[in-house]
Amino acid sequence: MNIVEKAAQRHTVKAFDPERKVPDEIVAQLRLLLRLAPSSVNSQPWHFVIAATDEGKEKIVRSAEAGFAYNVPKIRQASHVIVLATRTTADEAYLDMLLAQEERDGRFVNAAAKQSGRGARTLFTDIHRYNLKDVQQWYEKQTYLALGTLLLGAATLDVGATPMEGFNAEVLDRELGLREKGYSATVIVSLGYSSGEDFNARLPKSRLPDEVVFTDI
Repeated sequence: MNIVEKAAQRHTVKAFDPERKVPDEIVAQLRLLLRLAPSSVNSQPWHFVIAATDEGKEKIVRSAEAGFAYNVPKIRQASHVIVLATRTTADEAYLDMLLAQEERDGRFVNAAAKQSGRGARTLFTDIHRYNLKDVQQWYEKQTYLALGTLLLGAATLDVGATPMEGFNAEVLDRELGLREKGYSATVIVSLGYSSGEDFNARLPKSRLPDEVVFTDI
């Protein structure tokens, strides 16, 4: 597999084949990719809701019906739909949970390393909590790192994907009970395989040239 070739082949699916489902083993790989996504100071400020049933997808559809109806078919006809949600606050209980997980996973060789890890995460988190006052925006940036990981991962596994910001977050948060858990929906990704109606599959990819995108120093 050539990852660059896969990136060149991928496109945003505009119409899914509702009869084709993503195999369970591939979904399992995509779930793992999301868990392994990078984040600043290993903050992992996300939660992923995966809808594989018609009932689950209809919960997500309700957030697009008013004002974003063009996204409804992309949700209904997809094999799976993932809602990437972001933590709304950085509280001490959550930071302690991260530290405890790192310790269970063997990240610290001794007590000094654990204290250093705690200090580094607290330092950067406090910058966003108290100085910049932009914790949710900072956390959303991490969720978009997970989005990028998911999109490239899907492409390498020959799964079509459609990221969408066109939805009502208040409706989606309510349908999925996200705010009660301390999260809010950030972006939706539909997964599946193109149908014959997917006009974007037949169009060439368009990107700005190297000399515009890159500067070599």
